Amino acid sequence: MSDIQLFRFTGDQVAELPGHAAKLERDLQLLIEAHMPTFLGVQFLASEYRTGKTHRGRIDSLGLDENGCPVIIEYKRSSNENVINQGLFYLDWLLDHQAEFRWLVMEKLGKEAAEQIEWRGTRLLCIAADFTRYDEYAVQQIPRNIELLRYRIFGENLLLLELVNTNSVPDATLMKTGGSAEKKKNVPPSQQKSKDKSLEEQLAQASEEVRVLYEQVGAYLLGLGEDVQEKQLKLYTAFRRLKNFACLIVQANRLLVTLKLEPSSVPLEEGFSRDITAVGHWGTGDLELTLRTSADFERAKPYLARSYSES
Repeated sequence: MSDIQLFRFTGDQVAELPGHAAKLERDLQLLIEAHMPTFLGVQFLASEYRTGKTHRGRIDSLGLDENGCPVIIEYKRSSNENVINQGLFYLDWLLDHQAEFRWLVMEKLGKEAAEQIEWRGTRLLCIAADFTRYDEYAVQQIPRNIELLRYRIFGENLLLLELVNTNSVPDATLMKTGGSAEKKKNVPPSQQKSKDKSLEEQLAQASEEVRVLYEQVGAYLLGLGEDVQEKQLKLYTAFRRLKNFACLIVQANRLLVTLKLEPSSVPLEEGFSRDITAVGHWGTGDLELTLRTSADFERAKPYLARSYSES
């Protein structure tokens, strides 16, 4: 069980708030679906999504995360239900029915979002009151993007979400039988012939100093906490806890870092930091830092750490 304890204090009086599971699994599901961007950084697409007569399944929640990656969310009220196997069953279905998912995204979020889906980062989120040590071990042995989230309800209106364990793979589509051939078959022409350079191409064309900065900043972000996850996407690299807190964009002579910080809370300096709230950009966050030298990296460290701690 979770060892997290929550206390309310008033003056010199302290009282522990007892934690409990949701009375009904559906109550938890409805709460998270209603506020999915806030809780998980995911845009809600569908609830109780039926997978057809052959598969005969029903996915609890479907969404698209802030990096454009498909997300399956499965909920379980207690720890003795096999939420991981059920989620894997649906994850395989989703990777085999990419066209159907694209239509859902197009219907809910528009054509542009549907054309920019990052299939490589397809994720499974399992949310339960607790997990066994066998669940946590199993996740590390399964070549899929899986995250185990423990929840606890305190009092009448406090919800705790705790990342228990996670596993990540470079490309979820290559885990399916058929590998890259299946992947190419399902990718629409608009994605296959993108004019934007991939992360690999960006790094190859960047200066040696920028490549070194990319490695140094990435290592620093990963070192901020055990809960930090790195995900290399087509156009940038995202670092997240439950949600993104930093993204790295490689350019020929500079490294751009976008952070989830309110720009008005940071002293903006020309050539180093700027407000990109109203500017189209890759990555997530409204504050952009420009790094060209190791000195810029040192100046950026407090903001990187702050974005992590506030995410």
